[in-house]
Amino acid sequence: MTDTPARLLTLLSLLQTPREWPGSELADRLRVSTRTIRRDIDRLRELGYPVEATLGPEGGYRLVAGAAMPPLLLDDEEAVAIAVGLRAGAGHAVEGVEEASVRALAKLEQVLPGRLRHRVGALQSATIAVTRGDGATVDPRTLTTMASAVAGRERLRFAYRARDGAATRRLVEPYRLVSTGSRWYLVAYDMDREDWRTFRVDRVAEPFATGARFAPRELPMDAVEFVRRGLHGRQVYEVEVGFGVAAEELPGWLQGQAVEAAGGAGAAGGAGAGCLVRFETGESPEWLAARLALTGLPFTVHAPELLGEAARSLAGRLAAGAGTRAGAGATTGTGAAAAAAG
Repeated sequence: MTDTPARLLTLLSLLQTPREWPGSELADRLRVSTRTIRRDIDRLRELGYPVEATLGPEGGYRLVAGAAMPPLLLDDEEAVAIAVGLRAGAGHAVEGVEEASVRALAKLEQVLPGRLRHRVGALQSATIAVTRGDGATVDPRTLTTMASAVAGRERLRFAYRARDGAATRRLVEPYRLVSTGSRWYLVAYDMDREDWRTFRVDRVAEPFATGARFAPRELPMDAVEFVRRGLHGRQVYEVEVGFGVAAEELPGWLQGQAVEAAGGAGAAGGAGAGCLVRFETGESPEWLAARLALTGLPFTVHAPELLGEAARSLAGRLAAGAGTRAGAGATTGTGAAAAAAG
């Protein structure tokens, strides 16, 4: 193999297999001398790939973990697996990794060959994700289109369905994608309304980048704070809920929040291991109480008081519907039962 760039890519692909490669075997594979292999290894090191060499008759070369993440070469199966995983994760706002997942997915799909993109789409359509119960799933293609427009400072046009069901067409300068842990939001400057707006991404349809570039405007505050203040004009609540199970037994939408271990005194269900979950939300106390009940787990509401009241009210209605009477002193709940304000 006389083409140096092609040889380096082939060598890198071999070294990314988790094993040690004797220099002679690499030379045979690439049909070059062991001296050429040594020079190519030096080139890879100059490019930032940490290639370790060991001496002796059983010695050879292997790629090890370095201080920085170098580019990776993926075969077809690996690329498809990663793309499917990123799509599945990006479709549900996963706290802590959401923005990085969308950026990675946008980069991968930009260079994914058509034949592999078709396979990814087929696998995605053949799978069903178990959501957190609020139905706020997002098409990953929508997220990647928006993420690319944000990164490229390119104006975006899309159809939008407002909370009251009204359908509009929007032309915006996208600024930032923000995840609250349960939903995705796009912060953008609305060209027609000449003002900043927050858009729920699950209400967006047919987004496409127009190709028109723009100089970014200055948002009057942090994007996360802008989303928090604009959550449909609703109050943002600081929630604290104790659960009578270990943190790993919580559903995904709660594991993404601030979770700490707590003794039985802090969780429903009496003595035993439990955990305490704290987060902020703009959801109504009634809706959040229903989501907590749908977990099917024992829980106790410590804050806010409105959430405790909503949980007790929900328990009473459910008990009445089941033909039973909720106990006036009930303070904890499992699944659809009541929860108390601590």
